[in-house]
Amino acid sequence: MLQFEPVIWLQGKAQKLPTFAGDQDGIAYSANARGQLVGGSGSCVAFDPDYGAPLQPKHALMWQNGTVLDLGNLGGAINNIAFTIDNAGEVGGTSGLPGDQANHAFLWQNGVMTDLGVLPGDVESGALGVSGGQVVGGSFDANGNSRAFLWQNGVMTDLNDLISDGPPLFLLQASAINSEGQIAGFAFRTDTGEVHAFLATPNHENAPASQTGRIEPSLRVMLPENIRTLLQGRVRLGRIGSLAHHSQ
Repeated sequence: MLQFEPVIWLQGKAQKLPTFAGDQDGIAYSANARGQLVGGSGSCVAFDPDYGAPLQPKHALMWQNGTVLDLGNLGGAINNIAFTIDNAGEVGGTSGLPGDQANHAFLWQNGVMTDLGVLPGDVESGALGVSGGQVVGGSFDANGNSRAFLWQNGVMTDLNDLISDGPPLFLLQASAINSEGQIAGFAFRTDTGEVHAFLATPNHENAPASQTGRIEPSLRVMLPENIRTLLQGRVRLGRIGSLAHHSQ
């Protein structure tokens, strides 16, 4: 039987991290400047591109000083995993809901896991970046169409509602946020049908500008089948670890 375990690269070599009791396999995704790491553990399955590993995660985990902490869940037994941690020890990820039919993004702070919900009309979400109480990620409808979100002060907002004039981009997923509030991710160009990386820098002086040159923010883009298939090959509904990044 094959087995894989989470590790940290330290002092020139990989050092094994413990999995949750009873779990045989695990993966670590992100680390912060305090030496804390996050990821998850569970059971081995066929390779899943959503996690970049043959893993069915059951426990969202944090490692610190050689110990492992189960961060809890939102009621589901599977698809519980942490993708990102900031230097304050705030953790983002995704967790199954009761019945394990859907996942929601979560923010874990001081021992408490908060369900961040989904954007209106969507069914699943996942958090990929966290910084100072701000969380970014993706929210998905039942057909796999995604929208990038920013969550702060208890409210999840479609990032497409916040961008000012520029190329006709529809922001599909936000993968990271830094302490300056800059957000990175990928977007769909509605004029060419291409998927491009984006960097969004907050402009606190101006409210959302006129919509000239871009789609109306209240609209949802129905992605072409080939683009949706491409994204689902890397990002299944609510399970988006393969695109997670460390944010500061």
